[in-house]
Amino acid sequence: MIAVNPTDSASLLAAFGALAVLVVIFAESGLLVVGFFLPGDTLLFPAGVLCAANADRAPRLELWQVLVCAAVGAVVGAQVGYLIGRHGGRPLLARTTRPRVRAAAVRAELLLARYGYGKALVIGRFVPLLRTVLHPAAGALGVPVRTFTLWQIVGGVLWSQSFVLAGYALGSSFSGIDRYLLPLVGVIVVLSLLPLLAQARRRR
Repeated sequence: MIAVNPTDSASLLAAFGALAVLVVIFAESGLLVVGFFLPGDTLLFPAGVLCAANADRAPRLELWQVLVCAAVGAVVGAQVGYLIGRHGGRPLLARTTRPRVRAAAVRAELLLARYGYGKALVIGRFVPLLRTVLHPAAGALGVPVRTFTLWQIVGGVLWSQSFVLAGYALGSSFSGIDRYLLPLVGVIVVLSLLPLLAQARRRR
């Protein structure tokens, strides 16, 4: 039996293929505490690379399946997160004892107030940790359903498809790139953290 590490993108893709993309992106897009521990960007990009890889040892993924699973997971997950926040309200976010969740909730509220609903929901998709709590926070803050649904779909599709296609483009351009998934994941982690570092610097 293959041991699966739910925080490791390579392990998830090897065990479940495109289904891992659907489940993980769904959870990361709106299940609050659970989503904080799951890979998002670091799953989509390697999945795109593996779609283009021809190595026998790599789990062969079909691009269309990964794109569909990524989009469905992102959109449905965000909508579920919104409903959780809408019905649970502020007490749901206030009850959490995890500092990272609390900090992300504050950033989500500030983002929605500063940029407006549409721009905030699109920008927030590209910021790790923030995107997990943004959708429940939008529900708790009473963002109108139609407005939220429209812009979360735009943001979810743009985010999920761009990372998969970027990985696919890289995998198609360089033969054997799938052998370097771990370093690639490290690069994606660093790039994903840049918005948070920039925000911290502005606060200082």
